[in-house]
Amino acid sequence: MKFKYILCLTMITILLSACGNEESQKGSISDGESTSENNALDHGAKDQNQDQSDVGFEMVGTNIEEAQNIPANEKKALLETFETYITAFNEEDIEKYMSVIATEPEGFDYVQEEVNVKDVFDQYKINRMAEKVTVIKYTKNQAQVFARLSISLEQESTGAKVDRTGRQVTVFAKEDGNWRVTSVYFIGDLAQ
Repeated sequence: MKFKYILCLTMITILLSACGNEESQKGSISDGESTSENNALDHGAKDQNQDQSDVGFEMVGTNIEEAQNIPANEKKALLETFETYITAFNEEDIEKYMSVIATEPEGFDYVQEEVNVKDVFDQYKINRMAEKVTVIKYTKNQAQVFARLSISLEQESTGAKVDRTGRQVTVFAKEDGNWRVTSVYFIGDLAQ
């Protein structure tokens, strides 16, 4: 019973620390959550037939289609940046991690993100594994990368562990000719 309490407390702590300043109404990229005006079921995801800036994946189904209009060099650059984003976080390399974050992101505050990520690195051991990484939308200035994520979290002070899986769309924007993470939308799988 005590272990379940610690797990619940850990998850609440992560969510509260990741959300940071309530006044900003912006999510943290490190928690995979992005606040939006939509309800919890929509979680910022929009219909695929809407504007290109909307996040393009559905809540149900497993069919993820790759963008057909993406040049090979841009696809390679996006996938390399996404890989750096994941590995830098896993390696707790704050400089490398922040190097792939947009300096003027849409989904969070850049300065607060650095503070949040340092705090997470100090308190937790986290491993994020990405599968089925696919560029699902592309324009010359913005792209969206879908991935199935498995996240393992362990609080260093208590040893409490949590494992979570879900789907994530990472939105990238071109900044000084390089792809940078500008917002993240994560939808966790239901507990089985």
